[in-house]
Amino acid sequence: MSGTDGAPVPPLSQSQLEDEIARTRAELAGTIDELTTRLDPRVQAKAAAQQAKQAASDTRAFLTGGGLPEEDPDRSRNVKLLLGAVVAGVALVTAAILRRRS
Repeated sequence: MSGTDGAPVPPLSQSQLEDEIARTRAELAGTIDELTTRLDPRVQAKAAAQQAKQAASDTRAFLTGGGLPEEDPDRSRNVKLLLGAVVAGVALVTAAILRRRS
């Protein structure tokens, strides 16, 4: 075996190998726990609810003269998306009302 610089690497003892395996297993377990948490539907739903509440709060601040949030571009984008969805909804309702009248 050789290292990254081409120099030979001395063989590891059994206890060193066991320590390396234990360390690798611990890293793998941590990674699996993190992935499990990220992919948990309850965690995803909670994060989506928090983002929706934050977007509503940011939109309220924008409409009352507070401006768009500058510290996070995603929050600013969410405000614009929410306002766009509201405008589209109002346009659809208006079109439906006008269509029924004619």
